[in-house]
Amino acid sequence: MQGGRLRHQITIESSSASKNGFGEEVLTWATYMSTWASIDPIRGREYMEAKQVQADVDTRIRVRGQSDKTLKPSMRVKFGSRYFMIISVINVVEIGKEIQLMCREQIDG
Repeated sequence: MQGGRLRHQITIESSSASKNGFGEEVLTWATYMSTWASIDPIRGREYMEAKQVQADVDTRIRVRGQSDKTLKPSMRVKFGSRYFMIISVINVVEIGKEIQLMCREQIDG
Protein backbone atom coordinates (compact mmCIF):
# COMPACT_ATOMS: atom_id res chain seq x y z
CA MET A 1 0.00 0.00 0.00
CA GLN A 2 1.40 3.37 -0.99
CA GLY A 3 1.70 5.76 1.92
CA GLY A 4 0.93 8.81 -0.23
CA ARG A 5 -2.61 7.57 -0.82
CA LEU A 6 -3.32 7.65 2.92
CA ARG A 7 -3.78 11.40 3.23
CA HIS A 8 -6.93 11.67 5.36
CA GLN A 9 -6.84 11.51 9.16
CA ILE A 10 -9.83 9.47 10.37
CA THR A 11 -11.15 8.19 13.68
CA ILE A 12 -12.75 4.77 14.04
CA GLU A 13 -15.41 4.70 16.74
CA SER A 14 -17.03 1.77 18.54
CA SER A 15 -20.46 1.84 20.10
CA SER A 16 -21.74 0.82 23.48
CA ALA A 17 -25.23 0.80 24.90
CA SER A 18 -26.13 2.44 28.19
CA LYS A 19 -29.35 3.43 29.90
CA ASN A 20 -30.50 7.00 30.36
CA GLY A 21 -32.44 8.40 33.33
CA PHE A 22 -35.71 7.00 31.95
CA GLY A 23 -34.30 3.47 31.56
CA GLU A 24 -34.14 3.76 27.77
CA GLU A 25 -31.20 2.24 25.96
CA VAL A 26 -28.95 4.90 24.43
CA LEU A 27 -26.15 4.23 21.94
CA THR A 28 -22.91 6.12 22.65
CA TRP A 29 -19.77 6.25 20.51
CA ALA A 30 -16.16 6.28 21.73
CA THR A 31 -12.84 6.51 19.89
CA TYR A 32 -11.37 3.08 19.13
CA MET A 33 -8.39 4.29 17.09
CA SER A 34 -7.14 7.09 14.85
CA THR A 35 -5.25 6.43 11.63
CA TRP A 36 -4.49 7.67 8.13
CA ALA A 37 -6.71 6.51 5.27
CA SER A 38 -7.70 6.95 1.66
CA ILE A 39 -11.37 7.72 1.04
CA ASP A 40 -12.87 6.83 -2.35
CA PRO A 41 -16.58 7.40 -3.12
CA ILE A 42 -17.90 4.52 -5.23
CA ARG A 43 -21.53 5.39 -5.95
CA GLY A 44 -24.33 7.58 -4.68
CA ARG A 45 -28.11 7.57 -4.80
CA GLU A 46 -31.10 9.64 -3.79
CA TYR A 47 -34.46 8.36 -2.58
CA MET A 48 -37.67 9.57 -0.95
CA GLU A 49 -38.26 8.77 2.70
CA ALA A 50 -40.84 10.42 4.94
CA LYS A 51 -41.64 12.87 2.12
CA GLN A 52 -38.06 14.14 2.07
CA VAL A 53 -35.22 13.49 -0.35
CA GLN A 54 -32.50 11.42 1.29
CA ALA A 55 -29.11 10.56 -0.17
CA ASP A 56 -26.38 8.10 0.64
CA VAL A 57 -22.95 7.43 -0.77
CA ASP A 58 -21.16 4.08 -0.82
CA THR A 59 -17.51 4.67 -0.01
CA ARG A 60 -14.35 2.54 0.17
CA ILE A 61 -11.94 3.55 2.96
CA ARG A 62 -8.49 1.96 2.94
CA VAL A 63 -6.27 1.78 6.04
CA ARG A 64 -3.13 -0.09 7.03
CA GLY A 65 -3.73 -3.29 8.96
CA GLN A 66 -2.77 -3.23 12.63
CA SER A 67 -2.22 -6.55 14.34
CA ASP A 68 -3.45 -5.26 17.72
CA LYS A 69 -6.71 -3.79 16.34
CA THR A 70 -9.72 -5.63 14.95
CA LEU A 71 -12.20 -3.60 12.91
CA LYS A 72 -15.85 -4.69 12.83
CA PRO A 73 -18.99 -3.76 10.89
CA SER A 74 -20.57 -2.52 14.13
CA MET A 75 -18.10 0.40 14.13
CA ARG A 76 -18.18 3.71 12.25
CA VAL A 77 -15.65 6.09 10.70
CA LYS A 78 -15.53 9.77 11.58
CA PHE A 79 -13.89 12.08 9.04
CA GLY A 80 -14.18 15.72 10.06
CA SER A 81 -17.90 16.28 10.65
CA ARG A 82 -18.92 13.30 8.47
CA TYR A 83 -19.78 9.77 9.61
CA PHE A 84 -19.53 6.54 7.62
CA MET A 85 -21.24 3.37 8.84
CA ILE A 86 -19.04 0.32 8.18
CA ILE A 87 -20.92 -2.28 6.11
CA SER A 88 -18.06 -4.79 5.69
CA VAL A 89 -14.38 -5.20 6.54
CA ILE A 90 -12.12 -6.74 3.88
CA ASN A 91 -8.61 -8.00 4.64
CA VAL A 92 -7.01 -7.54 1.20
CA VAL A 93 -5.06 -10.64 0.08
CA GLU A 94 -5.61 -12.00 3.63
CA ILE A 95 -2.17 -10.88 4.89
CA GLY A 96 -3.28 -8.05 7.16
CA LYS A 97 -1.35 -5.24 5.47
CA GLU A 98 -4.32 -3.44 3.90
CA ILE A 99 -7.87 -3.29 5.25
CA GLN A 100 -10.71 -2.00 3.11
CA LEU A 101 -13.80 -0.69 4.87
CA MET A 102 -16.88 -0.69 2.68
CA CYS A 103 -19.00 2.10 4.16
CA ARG A 104 -22.20 4.06 3.65
CA GLU A 105 -22.53 7.75 4.40
CA GLN A 106 -26.10 8.94 4.81
CA ILE A 107 -26.73 12.55 3.89
CA ASP A 108 -29.96 14.11 5.15
CA GLY A 109 -31.59 16.31 2.57
